[in-house]
Amino acid sequence: MRSQKKLASSGFEYFLLGFKLITLKGIKRFVFIPLIVNLILFYFAFSFLFQQLDFYLMQLESYLPDWLMWLSTLLWPLAALSIIVIFSFLFSSIANWLAAPFNGLLSEKVENILSNERASDSGFSDIIKDIPRTLSREWKKLAYYIPRALGFLLLLFILPIIGQVLWFLFVAWMMAIQYKDYPFDNHKIPFHQMRSILQANKGLSFSFGITTSIFSMIPIINLIVMPVAICGATALWVEQYKSQVKVMANH
Repeated sequence: MRSQKKLASSGFEYFLLGFKLITLKGIKRFVFIPLIVNLILFYFAFSFLFQQLDFYLMQLESYLPDWLMWLSTLLWPLAALSIIVIFSFLFSSIANWLAAPFNGLLSEKVENILSNERASDSGFSDIIKDIPRTLSREWKKLAYYIPRALGFLLLLFILPIIGQVLWFLFVAWMMAIQYKDYPFDNHKIPFHQMRSILQANKGLSFSFGITTSIFSMIPIINLIVMPVAICGATALWVEQYKSQVKVMANH
């Protein structure tokens, strides 16, 4: 499948390439389980959130004076939009934790196809064995995310406009880290080394992360963003990062 010409050139193109890669023979079954995880989480989480939202908005409206009642027509759509934007990242983070072992295997299979390598015989037993390592890696991402997220959220309240821009860029950066880490982890590349490589290619990382963030906020499509992003990130590994890791190893 792979030719001398690169499959894509920007983070945006690599993400879109993921839509094609998830349809390849031998890949679809590794997309199915994470998709089911997403559907279950999506249904229960959003059902609960919107039920609570309706209750609290009614409570808030009861405190509004008569001359401000016109605000009630704006509260629901604004609150719903805020939930979709903020929860999209939290939702994907939880889903990634639960599907992490399957995501690593999906990345491995995609890399085998793109590199014209013989597919490994990894099965369910290998997924079970890899759970402690993959969850440990997810914990490192979370430990990296939480203190920075708290700082950006604080800035969001202090300087709302600037804070919103910086928050979106931070989420985009975390999206790049989240999905690009799977192929790096499959090759046992330390988390700090993976971050250094991404930082050396910030344009590629941000264009991929921004695209992933935008698609994560689109209803229905956000259900398949996880496997799409993993496939796109794996293509990035094969064509962009793998050679850089080899060069660093030789030095």
